[in-house]
Amino acid sequence: MDHQQAAYKVEAYELLSELETSLLELEQTPDNKDLVDRVFRAMHTIKGSGAMFGFDEIAAFTHDVETVFDRVRDGHIPVTTHLVNLALSARDQIKAMLDGTADADRGTGIIEGFRALPAPAADTAPAAAAPATADPEDRAAAAGDEQIFRICFAPHADLFASGTNPLALLDELAELGSCRVVAHTDRLPEPAAFDPEQCYLRWDVLLSTDQGLDAVKDVFIFAEDGCDLSIDLLAQGPAADDALPRLGEILVARGDVTPAMVEKVVQEQKRLGQLLVDAQAVRPEQVCAALAEQQFLEQTRRKCDPPAAAASVRVAAEKLDALVNLVGELVTVQARLSQKAVTDRDPELLAITEVVERLTAELRDHVLSVRMLPIETAFTKLRRLVRDLSGELGKSIELHTEGGETELDKTVIEQLNDPLVHILRNSIDHGIETPEQRRAAGKPPQGTIRIQAEHSGANVLIRIADDGAGIDPERIRAKAVAKGLLASDAEKSDKELLQMVFLPGFSTAGTVTSVSGRGVGMDVVKRSLEALRGGIEINSEKDRGTTITLKLPLTLAIIDGLLVQIGAEKFVLPLASVEACVELTRQDVADAHGRNILNIRDRLVPYIPLRERFAVAGAPPAIEQVVINQVDDHQVGIVVDRVIGEHQIVIKTMNTLYKDVQEISGATILGDGTVALILDVQQLIHGLDQAA
Repeated sequence: MDHQQAAYKVEAYELLSELETSLLELEQTPDNKDLVDRVFRAMHTIKGSGAMFGFDEIAAFTHDVETVFDRVRDGHIPVTTHLVNLALSARDQIKAMLDGTADADRGTGIIEGFRALPAPAADTAPAAAAPATADPEDRAAAAGDEQIFRICFAPHADLFASGTNPLALLDELAELGSCRVVAHTDRLPEPAAFDPEQCYLRWDVLLSTDQGLDAVKDVFIFAEDGCDLSIDLLAQGPAADDALPRLGEILVARGDVTPAMVEKVVQEQKRLGQLLVDAQAVRPEQVCAALAEQQFLEQTRRKCDPPAAAASVRVAAEKLDALVNLVGELVTVQARLSQKAVTDRDPELLAITEVVERLTAELRDHVLSVRMLPIETAFTKLRRLVRDLSGELGKSIELHTEGGETELDKTVIEQLNDPLVHILRNSIDHGIETPEQRRAAGKPPQGTIRIQAEHSGANVLIRIADDGAGIDPERIRAKAVAKGLLASDAEKSDKELLQMVFLPGFSTAGTVTSVSGRGVGMDVVKRSLEALRGGIEINSEKDRGTTITLKLPLTLAIIDGLLVQIGAEKFVLPLASVEACVELTRQDVADAHGRNILNIRDRLVPYIPLRERFAVAGAPPAIEQVVINQVDDHQVGIVVDRVIGEHQIVIKTMNTLYKDVQEISGATILGDGTVALILDVQQLIHGLDQAA
């Protein structure tokens, strides 16, 4: 039961996330019946599964909410902002009950709010809509919603173990309309082998109902994992003029016989076309033309058939992490094998190594793709934040998202939530103006925030743009001077001033509110993104808006790196930031007159002598290599003895003894078994700036 309760919690959290999204969409389109049905089904599932697995308080609480949305589904209660507010509060209360942090008084208040909604009037009941003396044509139109379903219900043998009674399900079907039930006993064993705890029967049900397919599916909502179930629509509306299906078609449709068996029996008799030709009723070519038309229609119908739904399996995140670790070890072993094959120059071993390398690369790509999730999962949580915060601040804000299908590693998405929340809160509080201020500035009263995601090489770019007041660089300068962060006569470009918002303790807010103003936020965002080996860029135009761009790696487990060497030590530079490699001669050093600057294509590029920075013993070679990296819109060179080449790098975390070493982000094991440190280029450059 503990395992089943844990599985219920996982499913409930997913349903609550879907519920929140559906409610926010329903607020924008209150007449959307599909969204109402989605909300009702989520509530119904949470309630039913909760009662089954011992979460009685959640089931009782959700029952009242489900009842209200049942009335919404029937058209008795309209969808209003007040109703959505109550439903969102109920969603938060259910989540708190799952977490064990629920406030009982708050839950009581929410239920009282639902019960205070107006009850449907007696004269609005659906049964009173059509009087008994209605015109026959009206009655025929009213009966147009009648549907006939064929339901094949074959319980698994262990269905009773889940507490499900199949006869109760059949009784519930009978309540939906008129039905005919046929029991099949072909799975019954001999009396000596009969097990009373096993279910051996299966049933076919013909059901005529006006409740729709969803109502039929709801009957089996808690039993569908323990049975083989098919629900087919046979007819809809008045079917008096429809041709009845032939016996062979029905037997084939039910799976009782195969088309080949029917065809074999039919071929023993003359076909209709041959009988008509023999009777000289038609010419043979006319029969051929009719058959060609029949085949064409059949082929066209097959092309229009929807594809089968893809199957999916829920896997624990810990198992995925373990699988990625094993693949990482496999990549390391494959690198050692490749190096051994090259060293021994054994043709047979080289051929085997090439196959292993190809298979390892395919396995690595497939395993990493399993960890990838659409970034829409992070965007969904932000819609509620924008809705609630804009209401709290008295602002009208619309959120648009694009590129939600863009995929990122699940670890990156999990750590991305807090930075996105910080940025959105600042945008709502500082960026978007009140409706009155926007009207005075000639803008529409409703502000807009756009979040866009797109792939860019081995990275994903996320842009958060608003059409608010923007950031005034001179205001930043004044704040920085007042806080002693900048000299009053310092010359800074507007772009450099904008970067100061990432300094710890810096805030442009005039007053401290519950939303912002304490100087904690953007510096946390920058540190969080750098921990993900990402970056952040800010662009703003006064009175026009602000755009913040986040640059994130696709995955944190395996990266492409550039292997370099200094003396006997080897290091790795993330290849995503590398732009070029150039030579550094003794003459280039002399021409710079003691400054670490290199002229590349008539552009001065500063560089960091890594040998000096890490105090590596020995003299540098006559010609060194400079790896040019792009960091925060600036080019910076890293000087090394030699560049070995590109490698697939499996990242290993460092021991806690090295947690304070800022310039190193991790380590990797090379093909020869030695360890190479992975350089954090951003921290390396920032460390030099702070030392200067």
